[in-house]
Amino acid sequence: MQVIRLPVLSDNYIFLLHDRQQNIAAVVDPAEAQPVLEELRKLKVDLVAIFNTHHHGDHVGGNTELMKVFPEVTVYGGAEDRGRIPGQQVFLQEGDRVHFGNRTAEVFFVPGHTRAHIAYYFPPESPGEPGELFCGDTLFAGGCGRLFEGTPGQMLDSLSKLRALPDHTRVWCAHEYTLSNLRFAVTVDADNVDLQKRYQEVQAQRQANKPTVPSILGVEKLTNPFLRWESPSLQRTAKSDDRVQTFARIRGMKDKF
Repeated sequence: MQVIRLPVLSDNYIFLLHDRQQNIAAVVDPAEAQPVLEELRKLKVDLVAIFNTHHHGDHVGGNTELMKVFPEVTVYGGAEDRGRIPGQQVFLQEGDRVHFGNRTAEVFFVPGHTRAHIAYYFPPESPGEPGELFCGDTLFAGGCGRLFEGTPGQMLDSLSKLRALPDHTRVWCAHEYTLSNLRFAVTVDADNVDLQKRYQEVQAQRQANKPTVPSILGVEKLTNPFLRWESPSLQRTAKSDDRVQTFARIRGMKDKF
């Protein structure tokens, strides 16, 4: 399964999944239809599935137009998003499976950013290869989503599920926020050598106009403050040894940063 990253709007990514054997495509969080349609024409493939992570317009804005061009397409989303995702036909819950070509993804219910957010995880196709995590706005490279409809405890539980995946998992998050996320991270986790190194690398990447997505989950575990609520350094910053309170206070600092 090939993953094609399509940059759209100011900082969004759409992900087009291409099954070369069956010559079919699926799309994750189509903010806009036109870039997807252009890529499909280049590949000369039909769109068979739309995998939405949540209902926000910059994730579902292209659904309706794509359905007009491909009336047989199936639109997936979380069960709790019923009525909020254009054209949704499949209502997914924790532990459900979705199929694309010869690959099967596990669905995670990850509320926090929204009350209905889900993520899709495709395990490795063969040993030594990475799994693919499409996590929308729950987990970002170097950060996490704002809590619009959920609580800190819910978001921590959601991130815990994603953190438990294998280190070599590729994290396909939906925004190019990495540099600004790490600019904040170094202010709350100043003694983290891995973070300092990553910050320098990402600065160079962005100066060269290179994308930082996908990230690698093992790197996130070492450097992302929103996966490190047990860290003594972050607990000192948050002035708490309670994991939910630590997470909530760090998230509050990021909201004001």
